[in-house]
Amino acid sequence: MRKPMIGLIPLVDEERQSYWMLPGYMEGIGQAGGIPVMLPLTSGKEELWQIAEEMDGFLYTGGQDVSPDLYAQERSEKCGPCCSGRDEMEAMLFRMAYEKDKPLLGICRGIQLLNVLMGGTLYQDLPSEHPSDIGHHQPPPYDAPTHSVNLVEHSPLHELLQKKTLMVNSYHHQAIRVLAPKLLAMAISEDGLVEAACVPEKSFIWGIQWHPEFSYRTDESSRTIFSEFIRKAKREG
Repeated sequence: MRKPMIGLIPLVDEERQSYWMLPGYMEGIGQAGGIPVMLPLTSGKEELWQIAEEMDGFLYTGGQDVSPDLYAQERSEKCGPCCSGRDEMEAMLFRMAYEKDKPLLGICRGIQLLNVLMGGTLYQDLPSEHPSDIGHHQPPPYDAPTHSVNLVEHSPLHELLQKKTLMVNSYHHQAIRVLAPKLLAMAISEDGLVEAACVPEKSFIWGIQWHPEFSYRTDESSRTIFSEFIRKAKREG
């Protein structure tokens, strides 16, 4: 049986002029039955159309902060480094995947970018803009759960996991401020942040703020999310 090919957005180290990938992204896709493929960093329209056509799904990885220019805000001094190449590529590829209804899973930066591209905004820095007792930027080990989220009743994530609450790991300093109008919240943190969302009208466009690429080895819910993503991608293959 043909396995679905999943295109992974490359991680970018501009200082070292390199593209790279965390093994957990690839292993999480692999254990769920997909074939992970790290994509080139490109904004070439023809190349991206071919990628959008030939890949069965897309994983939007973590990484640099999303540029505030994309949601019409001035850059805060607390905003971290951005990567214009990723912002441009991911925006173009998202529109193509959306049009073709290709499954897409956004993790950490991925959910933030998904929200921005759909018309929402972000907190540029949680400690200064949304102070909380909840630890959103945990120390190692990164697979350890650090806080809980409440799953929104009847949301696709709630229906998949059949749980009211979920313990998650957390490693981010930006987050959704205003949820995009076409997104449905699927999980809310203890301090009121949207930590999972989806596009209800599409077959599978999900974003999650936590990191299943670190926790999938020990956490069944993380494996289930990857498996559902691959199950949806098989329908496209």
